[in-house]
Amino acid sequence: MRQNLPTWLTLLRIALLPVIVVVFYLDAHWARPLSCFLFILAGITDWLDGYLARLWKVESRFGAFLDPVADKLMVACVLILIVEFDHSPWLTIPAIVIIGREITISALREWMAEMGQRGKVAVGWIGKVKTTAQITALSMLLYLHDLFGLPIYKMGMFALYVATVLTIWSMVGYMKAAFTDAPEEKS
Repeated sequence: MRQNLPTWLTLLRIALLPVIVVVFYLDAHWARPLSCFLFILAGITDWLDGYLARLWKVESRFGAFLDPVADKLMVACVLILIVEFDHSPWLTIPAIVIIGREITISALREWMAEMGQRGKVAVGWIGKVKTTAQITALSMLLYLHDLFGLPIYKMGMFALYVATVLTIWSMVGYMKAAFTDAPEEKS
């Protein structure tokens, strides 16, 4: 396994998760904005690691494996924090949909890879838009406070529902791609 800056950025994204959790639970007025900042920083590394890997032609199988794992860990971790904080079905339901989709698509990709069809469920543009929408929504929900008179938390709730719709849309697209002319599984 060859280490390079893009891989280290992905590992940094994973390492930031416990820091975000600790900061989230601190009893200070600045804790939620700081956890939001750290989450945004982690989100930036998501974009930067892929960009640099392609630019420098250092893409690796390990990086291709680790990047979506880091994304899923990041989103699931923050969803759980926010659901635990809010105790609202209006947050719980989208969280279940988003986490359920991530598990389903991960399993689908593994199954398709076993059949030599991994390319049929490669990340597409809608998956990238979905991830951006999730990071945006979760950043707003983490921030919690109003900003310049804008109700950031309420905007984050709306953005979370947009992200949930994109989540379902991308899942349907991956399922269609996987099961259109899917090879028969050998018993």
